[in-house]
Amino acid sequence: MSVRAVVLAAGRGTRMRSDRPKVLFEVAGRPLVVWVVDAVIAAGVDDVTVVVGHGGEAVAEILPEGVGIAVQEPQLGTGHAVMAALDHMGDVAGDTVLVVPGDTPLLRPDTLAALLEAHSGSGSAATLLTVTMPDPTGYGRVVRRRDRVEAIVEERDASPEQRRIGEVAVSTYAFEGAALAGALREVGSENTQGEYYLTDAVGLIAGRGGVAAMAGPDPDEVSGVNSMEQLAGVSALMRRRILGRWMDQGVWVQDPARCYVDASVVLEPDSRIYADVHLEGRTTVGAGAVVGPGVHAADSVIGPGARVWYSVLRSAEVGEGAEVGPFASLRPGTVMGPGSKVGSFVETKAVALGAGSKIPHLSYIGDAAIGEQSNIGAGSITCNYDGYQKHRTVIGDRVRIGSDTMLVAPVEVGDDGWTGAGSVITRDVAPGSLAVERSPQREVPGYAARRARKAEREGE
Repeated sequence: MSVRAVVLAAGRGTRMRSDRPKVLFEVAGRPLVVWVVDAVIAAGVDDVTVVVGHGGEAVAEILPEGVGIAVQEPQLGTGHAVMAALDHMGDVAGDTVLVVPGDTPLLRPDTLAALLEAHSGSGSAATLLTVTMPDPTGYGRVVRRRDRVEAIVEERDASPEQRRIGEVAVSTYAFEGAALAGALREVGSENTQGEYYLTDAVGLIAGRGGVAAMAGPDPDEVSGVNSMEQLAGVSALMRRRILGRWMDQGVWVQDPARCYVDASVVLEPDSRIYADVHLEGRTTVGAGAVVGPGVHAADSVIGPGARVWYSVLRSAEVGEGAEVGPFASLRPGTVMGPGSKVGSFVETKAVALGAGSKIPHLSYIGDAAIGEQSNIGAGSITCNYDGYQKHRTVIGDRVRIGSDTMLVAPVEVGDDGWTGAGSVITRDVAPGSLAVERSPQREVPGYAARRARKAEREGE
């Protein structure tokens, strides 16, 4: 018997108060629906169909290759959504059909695998995942007679007595395909919403031989997202899960509640992550590196033993033992060699900085290659844009660029070259040479007194 899965992702998410499809909101850098699809696949299900509705094209674009798409239009409830999926999937007789909501990113593959295993041994046409919650508000209540599930009643249709039931269904089921298809053909829309409920199909199946239930794990795992507040809560739980895994592998995290690490980020053992750190995308942190406090790094590499604090990195690479910050901005294309430094209030863009070289403070260096063991004095700038095109600056090894030097690209400073402070360098500097470009200093004696007398006369 094969297992096929339906992921319900057509809901508009009106409580989100956004035109963006709800399942495209991200948790730890990954859309809600992608978390769910990945969990289903990891549970051993290869045939996955996602039901889309509002913003369906955008949802389809971010799904893994090979995932089927069923369109639910209009959106008339969860039962109607599964009908759309079955129309897309074709004959499911003889198959097990796993149904999972697309807004539960914390749901683990192990839980789904356990549900499928429980279903296969239950002898029932349907097995549902249930959780007992201290506050079941918003969930369908599981109505039992002894050990048998008789029905799932949506909260809006529940009686006061049923609303006091703490055991709830969490929209996650395993069905025998033929039983599911047959029950859905009989489901009506005679309810307060005028919708076709999947829970009504469960009730019909229950009346024909019983429905099994598997008690789920911690209620947090099945938390759905229907509002911005719930999105924030689920995101916090996911961050704690991600950071807990890294801490188990030897990463030091000062305050997990104040660290934001995407699921795609890689942290090596003995790295240290301080508070108020945001690591996104394909960022990696090497062993022994110290990151934070106050760092935002996206799609960047922070090498072993590096130190980065109070800085922003975007598609940048920090070499082994290099230092960044405080208050530095590394823009895309910045590559720092081992032991190099980008210091306070420095901005770099498309820069190759050689081993041991330093840009200590108050500089902008863009579209440049800097050799090894060179130093860029405070306030220096590569003037890389002429209003039409970007031009490149090349600085050799062991170069000393004096403070407040303007390097007007394209220009090259050879190995062991020097520039005098306050110079505007427009021509290449030969290796080992000093280039100075300054007007002679002129002194005007008595200027202050003359200026004061002039001001006095003008004020009369």
